[in-house]
Parts: sequence; C-alpha cells; structure tokens
Amino acid sequence: MPTYEEDYARSLSDPEGFWGQAAEEISWSRKWDRVLNNDNAPFTRWFEGAELNTCYNCLDRHVENGRADQYALIYDSPVTGQVKKFTYAELTELVARFAGGLAKLGISKGDRVIIYMPMVPEAAIAMLACARLGAIHSVVFGGFAASELATRIDDAKPVAIIAGSCGLEPGRIVEYKPLLDKAIELATHKPKNCVILQREQAKAALVGGRDHDWQEVASSSDPVGCVNVAATDPLYVLYTSGTTGVPKGVVRDNGGHAVALKWSMKHVYDVDPGDVFWAASDVGWVVGHSYIVYAPLLHGATTILFEGKPVGTPDAGTFWRVIQDHNVSVLFTAPTAFRAIKQQDPRGELVGNYDLSHFKTLFLAGERADPDTIVWAQDTLKVPVLDHWWQTETGWPMGANCAGYGIKPVKLGSPTHAVAGYDIRIIDEADGATEMPAGEIGSIAVKLPLPPGALPTLWQNDEGFLKSYMSDIPGYYKTGDAGFIDEDGYLFIMARTDDIINVAGHRLSTGGMEEVLAGHPDVAECAVIGVSDKLKGQLPVGFVVLNAGVSRSDADICKELVQLVREKIGPVAAFKEAAVVKRLPKTRSGKILRGIMRKIADNEPYREPATIDDPAILGEITEALSTIGYPKS
Repeated sequence: MPTYEEDYARSLSDPEGFWGQAAEEISWSRKWDRVLNNDNAPFTRWFEGAELNTCYNCLDRHVENGRADQYALIYDSPVTGQVKKFTYAELTELVARFAGGLAKLGISKGDRVIIYMPMVPEAAIAMLACARLGAIHSVVFGGFAASELATRIDDAKPVAIIAGSCGLEPGRIVEYKPLLDKAIELATHKPKNCVILQREQAKAALVGGRDHDWQEVASSSDPVGCVNVAATDPLYVLYTSGTTGVPKGVVRDNGGHAVALKWSMKHVYDVDPGDVFWAASDVGWVVGHSYIVYAPLLHGATTILFEGKPVGTPDAGTFWRVIQDHNVSVLFTAPTAFRAIKQQDPRGELVGNYDLSHFKTLFLAGERADPDTIVWAQDTLKVPVLDHWWQTETGWPMGANCAGYGIKPVKLGSPTHAVAGYDIRIIDEADGATEMPAGEIGSIAVKLPLPPGALPTLWQNDEGFLKSYMSDIPGYYKTGDAGFIDEDGYLFIMARTDDIINVAGHRLSTGGMEEVLAGHPDVAECAVIGVSDKLKGQLPVGFVVLNAGVSRSDADICKELVQLVREKIGPVAAFKEAAVVKRLPKTRSGKILRGIMRKIADNEPYREPATIDDPAILGEITEALSTIGYPKS
C-alpha cells in the first residue's frame, strides 16, 4: 500500500488516475467516459458517462459476494429497550420490498422524497429504497419545526414524504405527525403521498387518500430490482442547518459519493469489511448519511444505528455498553458527546464496568475538539483519539489523521493533515488571494477542483452555489472556517471565520481561548464569544459549564479562568469576564450557538434557529449575561 504522502501527492497531481483506481472498488453497470470533467469549473463532474446504483453497491453485491449472513445493520435503542439485527440478506429483502411499495405509489427515478424520521431502522431502509429506485431523498431531521419543514417541501418539491409518527427523547415523546400536517398546510407544494411509520408510543391519525401505513406499503409489494442512474445524477439533497429564507440544498451525486465514501472507510478510519463501525449521530445530519448508512454498507462493514443519548439513556456508560455488546472497533462521534459524558462521570469510572477489548479508535468531528476533551478520552479509553474535520458540503473528511496508513503523532487541536483530494490553503482574508505563512491564521480554502463526493452544486441554485462558496476566493472553495497550517504541515481549525474576533486591532481566535478554559479542572465545557466594545472593537466573554460535583464558588472559578487566559494567551486577549451556566445553547447535532449568544450580548435581533436543542436555554444565557453587565446600555 502506498504511504499517505505518496497517495496525497498523486491525488493532486493525477486526480484522474488516483480516483479512477479507487473507483474499481465500486460496481458499475457502465464505466465512465471521463473520470474528471472540469471544463465548466467550478461545476465539476466526476465519472461522467458512468452508470451505477448506490443501493446495489450497499446491499445486493455483498449478498452476491458472500456476506449474505453477515450483519449489515444493528439497531440499538436504550429509549425503547430494543436491539434488532439485520443481515445483509435480510436488509436487502426489506429494502427491495419497501422500494416496491414506493414504486406502487408511482415513485420513480428522479422524483424527490422527503424523509422525516427518528433513529429507527426504517429511516435507513427508506433512504436505501429511494436510492434503489433512483429517486432523490432529502432527509429532514425528525422533529424539525413545521415552518422549516415547509420551506424544504417547497424547495425540493417531493412527490412523497416518509415520516415516523413520533420520535423519542429521554423522558418525552415528540409527535412528528402534527408537525408534518402543519408543514404540508403551510407549504405551497403539496406532496401526493405520505407514508407513516406508526410507532406504538404515539399512533398518528392518517389523512384519507394521502397517508399510507408503512406496514401496508412494505408488505403488499413484490421486491424490485435496482434502477441504474448516471454517476452525475443526484443521490440526495441535504439542507444545511441554520438557514434563513430559502434553505441551501447540498446536492450529492451517486458516483463520486460512492467512490469517496468507500475509499474513506479503510484509508481514513482503518475499517475492514466485516468490522463493526459506529457513527453516533443522526440520519438527519450529514454524518448519518455518510457514516451510519452509506459508507459502512458500501464497504461491507456492520453499522450501528443508535437511538439514545450519551447520557441519560440510562447513564454516562451507555456508549461503553454499546461498544461492548456489539464488538464495535471504531466509534465516530462529536466532542460534545464526550464533554457530556465527562461532565457526568469526570473520572471515567463507568468505563471499568465494560469489556472494550475490541475497541481500537475514537474519531471526533462536528466541532472543534478541545485538547482537554481529547486528553480525557485518551486517558479514559486507552485508545488513539483522532480529531478530523469536514462539512455537510464535502460529505466526507477534508482533514484527518488517516489511520489506514498508520496513525501519525497527534497534535492536540489539529485534525492532522489534508485528506487525499483536498488541496488545502490558508488565504489572507484581507485580499482574498495571498497565502498566509506557516503558523498565521487565515481563511481556510480548498483549491479547485473538489474531489469526488463533495457537492457539485446546490439544488436548483447554481447562483447560490457560486455566491456561497466560490466567489470570495477565485479558484477556491471557501470553507467558512479560519485556521492555520504549522511548519510540519499540520492543519489547525480555530473557528468559523466569524468567530475570529478583533480586539484593538489584534485578530484572536475564540477557539484558542476556549482551549484554555477547557483546561481548568472544574470545567466540563465552554464557549467564548466576542461582544462589541466601543473602545477596543470587541472583547471576549466566556461561558463555562462545570463538572458534576463541583462545590467551589462560581466567582472563585471565574477569577481563575480570567487569570488562566491572561497567563496562556496574554493581556492582549483582554479576557476579563466569565459566567458559569448550567448548559450551553446547541443545535441538536451538538454545535454551540455562539452567534446567537453574541447577538444576545450585543442586544441585536436574532432568529431562533429551528435546530436548537432547547429554546429555554437562551433565557438562561440572557440572565447570565445580565449578571456581568450585558447588554451594555
């Protein structure tokens, strides 16, 4: 096997040769005419002329090639007490029959289907059934507000919506059907059919002539085969969170997506066919698409679909129980999950109750992995803990410690190096062109063309694609993240570009300050925002959640935090205010809503995001800010 350095260099100098070779791992019904067509840059087309079916590559071919009796999907739900296991043969049969039911409803190649489901096996079955028919699925996070679902209905114009009657949160039931009915009422576009999975926790009333029971659709049909589509045809549209007005629908093509995700399983995650891989995310997010459903199945691995939380279902040991029970070798989750576990079990004592001998690597992504969380996880689990970095738009990692080549030395705060295909540069934001020297913060951009698997455009919005990603730095994809590359070529993601604050002319990373706060022994998690200041432009303000069992005074801890930042970063940071809060406002995927917190502090109007985990937290943040004098009069 080539080294990381050899593969990375070849992926940039000979992308056609590199990705053409990787594509041999995929089954094609027709080979490509061209591996890469970049004639109409930045609208790159990969594997032009080729045809395939993604569902066939995820399921049927493994049944044909000896994996029929291997588990494909394991559903583990501590909220219902259920565990269900599906072999490749069983999952193929279920998907083929449900696809047959959808075909009976008139759903065919190129049609859009919105999926609005909780974390149940049927969510993955619905996605794969759409792929089997060549229909384009658009998964909307279960429980999303009706108005947000309506905007996605109007943008995607689905012929059908597949939904669950409800989702389950610790201690509560979230009924989806009333939200769905309201969304259809609000939307201008009206889907012809809805398929409803009735969960026993909350049965939904069905609308005659429009709504169909899942079981009837799934059981009344003969299985159907796979419909071949062009490699450049869309597999799915996924709307980015935090949208305003018309949402941005990230398009994922079939061919490049299959090639890149299959390649990533071994080279990035060091997973072999037959291994058990667990991405502890949700099918509503890109991680769920890429690494719960598609990549593990493309690779012939076993994937875990987990309906639960890192704490509270029932305790902070639930992740270790899942790893033990299902022989998980690699776990991929967000740092916020580990901060929640650490907050409840600071010494990691619950790990000792479980056999984790099969477990070999933990990958973190979705937000910055602060060094303190990484060190705690390393010390607790005794396995490599690897940060990696990517986005909804890219669909798979841009920066990673690619374990398939052998794990490189970890630098805390860095996802290590660029992944094959991604030519990452640090650009001066002042002129949008000059590359920054090693060690200096700038805008992180990827030199075009983007590799297979990354978005070719936005759904029916080429102009928005150019404006959002391609216009600011000509010839590059602008990631919207800020960071630097050090003298060893290690990439550091410091913040979103709007989280770089300007204090009296000094550009400072709030992420760097968060690293300092997270290093305090009493702090479980934290956030730093930049608030407006008449004298210095902006000043940093910190928010911290303390570990369970801390009994010292908040005032003493805050004084120590201010002193720590002064010692580690210097007086230039002008860090003088910190507040202790019970929790931080987050999206359901775990991203901290720093922008909203800043607007509260600056007394600016804001729109409550549809993705917020609990709106009541914003009131707590407002109260905490008022105790330290914000907003300023």
